[in-house]
Amino acid sequence: MMNMRKRQASESRSFPDARTGAPVRQVTSHPSIHHHPFYYLPAYDDAMTRLFFVSHRTGRPEIWCEIRATGELRQLTDQPDLGEWSAHPSHDGRHVYYVAGSVARRVSCDDGGVDRLADFGPLAGREAGMVGAAMGTTALSHDDRYWAVPVKLGKRFRLVVIDTASGAQETILEADTIGHPEFHPSDNNLLRYAGSYRQRIWVINRDGSGNRLVYERKALATPGRYEWIVHETWNPGRMWRKGASLTPDTRHLTPEIITANWPRGCIGIDIYTGAVRPVCSFNAWHPSINRQGTLMCADTTFPDVGLQLFDPSDGVGSPRTLCFPEATNEGKHWNTDHCPYDDEDYRQGKWKVYAPQHTHPHPAFSPDGRFVVFTSDRTGHSQVYEVEIPEPHKEKHA
Repeated sequence: MMNMRKRQASESRSFPDARTGAPVRQVTSHPSIHHHPFYYLPAYDDAMTRLFFVSHRTGRPEIWCEIRATGELRQLTDQPDLGEWSAHPSHDGRHVYYVAGSVARRVSCDDGGVDRLADFGPLAGREAGMVGAAMGTTALSHDDRYWAVPVKLGKRFRLVVIDTASGAQETILEADTIGHPEFHPSDNNLLRYAGSYRQRIWVINRDGSGNRLVYERKALATPGRYEWIVHETWNPGRMWRKGASLTPDTRHLTPEIITANWPRGCIGIDIYTGAVRPVCSFNAWHPSINRQGTLMCADTTFPDVGLQLFDPSDGVGSPRTLCFPEATNEGKHWNTDHCPYDDEDYRQGKWKVYAPQHTHPHPAFSPDGRFVVFTSDRTGHSQVYEVEIPEPHKEKHA
């Protein structure tokens, strides 16, 4: 199946951030919604020939890319039922994987051909809402061999892993909710995923074994209030060597997940020992990490103090301002010191979450660590931006 792609002249314009002077490039400018993939997902192929994003310029969400050498914009999909947050570019730059309706597909970045990889059937649906599992994010392993897709069937979720080479698929887990899966950055046999807000961070092996909760959230001093553990990501700087003994000298070799403990900062969780360490103590909202594991970037809200760079390894994580996206950051429920979903008013349906994701910056690093891509609706429409990390920031944390 061939996709008749549209092409658009470059919309790129560059300017310095008004307060930090950091070089910012606006990638899109059409008066419609645009956003890049979720904060821990790649927005570029590894060679950085393309920058991928979703655009609503045709009247519905479609996957597009910018050819970075020329600035030309190309439409890759033509899908009326695209799950826009399911898009995951392959690391080799050949495809973008996505879910449309109940079908898992991939589109060729070169010729627009579309492959059907799996059909989950007429009972497959999507969770209502715009946060957590309702976003429908998917995960592709670092070698592009395996694709993990959460599928909602009735009131339950399944985590389906698809072999992108053979087409074989396997359901490795069934649970009440499964959201935001992510393969370990160097191990295609290990995934993390998000459960409910009560028990958020889980890991599982690709064959379905080893499923376990790795962090039990803690009660706060006020009765009925608990930590809000949210927005997690693998730390690629913590590599596990098979067979390594967990001695004080080798403990750093075990995999770690870094997560926000909103709004108190971020913590790192050793998935085998359960050891917890401080990473930063400011309001890091969506914390992402570069592939080298040497630098993190987080957007902020309540208050919004811009994109902040910080060291993920020193146990302090002192923030340094990169730039100010000036996004609207919709979501009043973030103005809290505890998990709001435990509140009686929420459980009784007296308020609902309103947090359109395209109003959040969701900073994400480029593969080479030189740039951070983010989304902002500061112009009245959400656009995709790329900011270059100035040398002093890179040298500090290299």
